Amino acid sequence: MTAVPTITLNNGVEIPQLGFGVFKVEPEKTKETTLTALDVGYRHIDTAEMYGNEKGVGEAVRTSGISRDEIFVTSKLNNSFHAYDDAIKAFDRTMADLGLDYLDLFLIHWPLPKVGDFVETWKAMEEISRSGRCRAIGVSNFQPHHLQRLLDETETVPAVNQIEVHPYLTQDDVREFGSRHGIATEAWSPLAKGAVAGDPTLVRIAEQHGKTPAQVTLRWHIQRGDIVFPKSANRSRMEANFDVFDFELGDDDVATIAGLNRDERTGPDPDEFNWVP
Repeated sequence: MTAVPTITLNNGVEIPQLGFGVFKVEPEKTKETTLTALDVGYRHIDTAEMYGNEKGVGEAVRTSGISRDEIFVTSKLNNSFHAYDDAIKAFDRTMADLGLDYLDLFLIHWPLPKVGDFVETWKAMEEISRSGRCRAIGVSNFQPHHLQRLLDETETVPAVNQIEVHPYLTQDDVREFGSRHGIATEAWSPLAKGAVAGDPTLVRIAEQHGKTPAQVTLRWHIQRGDIVFPKSANRSRMEANFDVFDFELGDDDVATIAGLNRDERTGPDPDEFNWVP
């Protein structure tokens, strides 16, 4: 079994650097898909209340035959439940749906700055952490000015910030802020929704290493210190995405890939996104 490197979060919890995301996996297919990922070797599963598939993830973890402490499970707070009491109740529902005794990481999914006060939401997350049912708490899609408010007005530094990161959106300012304050960066949409596959620069680098552009891109994330979790329901692609630990990019390659940045998002701008279901 390939040993996936881990990153130690600011509270001492270790998180596998490569995981598996279940965004847009249909609820009825989630258990089977997650079991396949676990069979391939993934030990870090990323879900969310908003995805509607927490139950399938929990079923897969419970029936996999793998010790619970070997699987790192993340979920995220739905945008509808940012008020303090609502957030606490939403976490209870997440735990009931997962059917697990504890969660490894729980995140605020979006800051929603024009909808409510994410500082109040974070204080609920701190209470969730104190309950002992969640090993680490963090945020998702937070910009530096959002994070600074949490640092100024609350007691707990987020363990992670999960943001969109790929070669066309390197997010250096957000990653640098996180690094200075001990906040690990997780990268969603790490392959820019598949756009990296046809990029001439990535194709060239991939050919030099006998790998695919996707594998080179995932390796780039890992060498930069990001936590990354590509999504695929296809076993062969899951296996390919996992096969990124037998080669290393040179410093020039890492810099060249970073040079593809054009601040191009595939998802919403966190300062503007305020969708509540």
